[in-house]
Amino acid sequence: MKIDQLESGYFGIGIEHPKTPENLGVLWRSAQNFGASFIFTVGHRYSKQACDTHDAVKAIPYFHYKDFEEFYSHLPKGAMIIGVELDERAVDLKDFKHPRNCVYLLGAEDHGLTKNAIHKSHHLVKFNTPKSLNVAVAGSIIMYDRNVKGTSIYVKGIPKS
Repeated sequence: MKIDQLESGYFGIGIEHPKTPENLGVLWRSAQNFGASFIFTVGHRYSKQACDTHDAVKAIPYFHYKDFEEFYSHLPKGAMIIGVELDERAVDLKDFKHPRNCVYLLGAEDHGLTKNAIHKSHHLVKFNTPKSLNVAVAGSIIMYDRNVKGTSIYVKGIPKS
């Protein structure tokens, strides 16, 4: 598998108001493995995590935003926000076509995404599960699904969408 950083397209992934710091390290490790262009938090700062054994924040750009409005005002031009949320308007992940350029935003396990984040998301995606998933697991599944469906435009040999 060869990475070509000159091909167009990207995705970032992050958590709004993360509840537990351990989830950050797990999500960052998955983000590095699945080819995320950047990682971020909204509302709480990142701190070094023992579970981030790859030290992803040294390999992938990490951004912190004090609140959703700051995050929203710094979105890359043309990026779509994909909110991951159990919501009646959300599309099941199995039916979702990942945009070429997007930012996946996950909420804390105990509160989910804020109303403002849900309202300003371009798409909402959910899992066909009876209860919510751990945020790091949910993010990892989203990135895996993106790769399996061929949206990961960075990896040679995987069809582009």
